[in-house]
Amino acid sequence: MHISEFQKIISKKYEKRDRQRGTPATFMWFIEEVGELATALASKDDKSKADEFADVFAWLCTLANINDVDLETACQKYTRNNTAGFKPK
Repeated sequence: MHISEFQKIISKKYEKRDRQRGTPATFMWFIEEVGELATALASKDDKSKADEFADVFAWLCTLANINDVDLETACQKYTRNNTAGFKPK
């Protein structure tokens, strides 16, 4: 599945309600999920880790949707050969 496909699924299921909630409140939900991911990463529960990664990605898609950002297009900055702005290690 492509990022854009998943983003569209999230949009169809949640975008109307998410736009009503707005970016600030939606961002707080996203941060809560990031906190849950942090807790899962500290555990040894691989299923919990996978679940929380999925939740974080879904909420990131929600934020992108209500801010009219196509994540697949945005991520192209990492897939192009142009590495300007990246610091070498």
